[in-house]
Amino acid sequence: MNSEQAKQIKIEEYLGRIGIYPTKQNGNNLWYKSPFRDEKEPSFKVNLGINQWHDFGSGDKGSIIDLAMKLHQTDSVSEVLRAIEQAVPNPQTHQSSFPFRRQEISDEISNIEIKPLTHPALIQLLTKRKIAVELARQYCKEVHYTLKGKSYFGIAFPNDMGGFETLNPYFKGCLPPKEITTFDKKTPIVHLFEGFMDYLSLLTMQARQADVSAVVLNSITNLEKAVPFLSKHEKINAFLDNDEAEKQALKKLQKLNLPVADISKRYAGFKDVNDYLCGKKMEIPQTKQKPKRLKF
Repeated sequence: MNSEQAKQIKIEEYLGRIGIYPTKQNGNNLWYKSPFRDEKEPSFKVNLGINQWHDFGSGDKGSIIDLAMKLHQTDSVSEVLRAIEQAVPNPQTHQSSFPFRRQEISDEISNIEIKPLTHPALIQLLTKRKIAVELARQYCKEVHYTLKGKSYFGIAFPNDMGGFETLNPYFKGCLPPKEITTFDKKTPIVHLFEGFMDYLSLLTMQARQADVSAVVLNSITNLEKAVPFLSKHEKINAFLDNDEAEKQALKKLQKLNLPVADISKRYAGFKDVNDYLCGKKMEIPQTKQKPKRLKF
């Protein structure tokens, strides 16, 4: 798949394939709660006519490629093209009504097989992320399933409602229902993570942290669901990403007067805990400077 082919894919179809659904339709526009932050009112719009998106909360907008770059937090076009193709292997060529209910995509998933984590590509992914395979096997399984006639596989991290977060070298998704994952160790402290790879990264660096209560949001939009569990603890260590969506989530917890500590300051310069583990620093955009005028 090249860039021009990717841009022919309907953005609403791509979002639906990765478990993101609109809350309402207004004329030619679909409105979503932004996938980049927690919000009650939808501020993320997809224009069906021009196949463009606009996140009014951040001001960002663009094509499906721009969206995939932001979702996967990468500037690599080749990487997002693979991710888009993995998510939408057979794009719709006709206009169809959009599935607003999560159950509808759930009904299209079949042949689900959960087994021990052994696939070479998934082992290689864990090695690349510096996560020990035996550690991953304590928390994750391997899943194979069929969606619209296409076969998929990935690392499967279970949530509290029986669903799974899925991850393979090209695609991050979910087998519904979408929900948080909690580990109640009856400790006064609880660790908070956006994704399960960050949780496994902390356990890689400090194995004893497995004895501390933790919650993995599996999406920053699940923050409200975690508040009751977080509220039971005397201190919340927030191991969130160093980006705007996570900062807003942190502010929301602070506004609720929850005893939250921002641990992301300890890995400033890195996007998240896993990037810190891998030593992968964030790229700092270079600002263009006007050449200085030479004086004679």
